Amino acid sequence: MRQLMRFELKKIFMKRIVRMAVLGLLILNILFVFSDYYSMYAFDGKSREGSGGAAVEIDQEISERYQGLLTDEKVGQMLEEFRPKVDTGGLNAAYLYQNAFQSSVFARFSDVDGNWNGRSVSDVFGNEAVKIGYVNGWLHISRNMIRIFMILAFVIILMGAPVFSGEYSGADNILLTSRYGKTKCSTAKGMAALAAAFFLTAVFSAVNLLLGWILYGGEGLSCSILFAPVDFVENYIPFNLTCGELMVYQVLLMFACGAGVTGITLFLSSVCKNQVTALAASAAAFILPILLPVTETNPLYRVVLLMPVYYVQFISIMSAEPVKNGLIFAVWSVSVGAGLMAVGFIFSKHFFAKHPVGI
Repeated sequence: MRQLMRFELKKIFMKRIVRMAVLGLLILNILFVFSDYYSMYAFDGKSREGSGGAAVEIDQEISERYQGLLTDEKVGQMLEEFRPKVDTGGLNAAYLYQNAFQSSVFARFSDVDGNWNGRSVSDVFGNEAVKIGYVNGWLHISRNMIRIFMILAFVIILMGAPVFSGEYSGADNILLTSRYGKTKCSTAKGMAALAAAFFLTAVFSAVNLLLGWILYGGEGLSCSILFAPVDFVENYIPFNLTCGELMVYQVLLMFACGAGVTGITLFLSSVCKNQVTALAASAAAFILPILLPVTETNPLYRVVLLMPVYYVQFISIMSAEPVKNGLIFAVWSVSVGAGLMAVGFIFSKHFFAKHPVGI
């Protein structure tokens, strides 16, 4: 079995199109991360401003002054320190951006002119103990991972589509099934596809987390996402998660996506007679749920939300209301992803075994 798996893995990764796709995605990933890094801007509200690494330093210095639990006293200090010094020209102060902390506090505690809006920390966050710090960099990493993981899902489809459909008329299939039997061959093919998907998910997760640590340090990982700057959709997540916990959920959901996508692709690969059809059908099955005209008020939305394409765009899942037994949708999504993997694996073996060798 090990020999068969090594052979199948070699066939997957030795395809030129797969190697080019993985290398291209890796380069794109690095470009995205450094593009975010060098486009950052921060002004300390007094005299110092900068972009790129200088902006990160300014934000981190501000973080050192205010880090810890968010209190009404700190809110007042930040509003006073970052109060607009010039006429905003009618722009709502909540949407002004000087630095990450200013954006976070103004979005929640200022009126249109930059004055305190009368809301306390408990009014905004309830009884949550919100630990604040420099989360801006890590939230950029998270947003970048959404884009990269979406493309990675299609790379996984590209790898899995030919696993069975590409073998129905191949000489390798005739020779291997004659020697090992269809059961062992199909098992090795399915396990190799899953191993390849999990391997690439682990690699791209590690690349992003490592770059995040190098560029932004580890301090923000223990801080709450509830006090994120105004332009991050993580603000819609109703749970008091730290950046580190957010990353764990995001990576876990991407592994669930890899499992679910591979299961679907293996099944379609086993029933389609050629690679192009399997590839097109798998890509369509992956992307279709997000194209359906199902609104959040529709009861079907909770079902559609459990499809793998939403695991990548994990904010929709994380911002969904908890189900009545207290588990959030992320837990259900992992279970559904594992189920799709198991069903696809089992049925692909069945259809591959029924298909005549060499036809």
